[in-house]
Amino acid sequence: MTLTLAHYLTLGAILFALSVVGIFLNRKNIIVLLMAIELMLLAVNMNFVAFSHYLGDMHGQVFVFFILTVAAAESAIGLAILVLLFRTRDSINVDELHSLKG
Repeated sequence: MTLTLAHYLTLGAILFALSVVGIFLNRKNIIVLLMAIELMLLAVNMNFVAFSHYLGDMHGQVFVFFILTVAAAESAIGLAILVLLFRTRDSINVDELHSLKG
């Protein structure tokens, strides 16, 4: 059995749907929300790589490197903000973070 483009797109769609469900079901923990967003980005990246391989050009794979760079910076900054919020509020519950004051 060979893997076709439809197999990769189906797996990407399943991962994307799983991350959307993770975002909507768990709105209390910020870490799980960040993980769901990262899973969503990885599902999109897999579709880019699959189309790039199927079409025979490198543009999709180069675009994935830019997305991974932005995702790494986003997760580093997000975790730094999370550590700061945990130090000040002693909680990472999203419901308790409804008001941010400077």
